[in-house]
Amino acid sequence: MKANAVGKNYSEVELAYSAGFLDADGAIMACIEKHSEKKFGFRVRVFVKVSQKNRDVLDWFLETFGRGFIRKNRTTFDWEIKDQKDARGFLIEVAPYLKGKRKQADYAITIINTQVESKEDLIRIANLADALSRLNVRSLNRRKNFVSMIKE
Repeated sequence: MKANAVGKNYSEVELAYSAGFLDADGAIMACIEKHSEKKFGFRVRVFVKVSQKNRDVLDWFLETFGRGFIRKNRTTFDWEIKDQKDARGFLIEVAPYLKGKRKQADYAITIINTQVESKEDLIRIANLADALSRLNVRSLNRRKNFVSMIKE
């Protein structure tokens, strides 16, 4: 058994099962958004998502991990984690079991863990967000270049 930050224990089976879903039907994304209340005018956000036609599986994610929310799309349901502390915790827990998205998880964890104390920190995070985006197949034709956004 492994414990998360709030003390709930997850079996290796639960973590490996979750990692398999994330690898196959999930996404780990990062974006930098303009935000007037932040020191350098931008904020960094990491999102984790698992999509399924069958909501029951996603209900299991919500009940098991106690994080995120479920929303309905046109043809599927998504379990999404947008809270940065929750995304970090989930990614740290499943990362050892990921095969296809391990590098994305590592980038996302680094992004969340990085304190933005300077413009250089923000640019370093933007470079990581761009690197993460390049690893996401669906992002190839529509991704933004976060570094150029910040430098504008």
